[in-house]
Amino acid sequence: IGEAASKDGNSFSIFVGLNEKMVAQLKVLSLDKSDVEIQKNTSDKKRFGEQSYEDWYKKNRTPFVLVHTATNALAALVWFGPEPLEKKEGNWHTVAWRSYPSFRGRGLMKEFAKFTMEIYASKIPDVKFWAVIKKENAGSIGFAQAIGFKDTQQALSDGSLIMIK
Repeated sequence: IGEAASKDGNSFSIFVGLNEKMVAQLKVLSLDKSDVEIQKNTSDKKRFGEQSYEDWYKKNRTPFVLVHTATNALAALVWFGPEPLEKKEGNWHTVAWRSYPSFRGRGLMKEFAKFTMEIYASKIPDVKFWAVIKKENAGSIGFAQAIGFKDTQQALSDGSLIMIK
């Protein structure tokens, strides 16, 4: 559905959905013990590594992927799905984002996330977004703020923050 370029001139393709090869890459990336950020800040090990991608997808999730054109490597993932936000009225959908080690720091995520949010919002009338971010994950909190999310001053039982847009 689109193309992107990194600061260093590499080309990327943007897709909605994952094919079998992308799902296999997602599983490997989710189980990668050397990726401390993914292991510490997400549930991806369980969600994509140990459980079935198909079961996750059946929850009406819409994944967007950023793929390195030259290598077909999965560079980043942003996903959305309808999920009510407790004590908030409206059409709330959850959003989450990931970038993978070889592609972090290349100036890709901000524009990729904004692009995917615009596409998703164009298909869902009056959608509002929310994200759960671990309070220790300063990078993701800063990223969320950079793409327009605000801290609700609410936390989950594990201390994770709820941010909305």
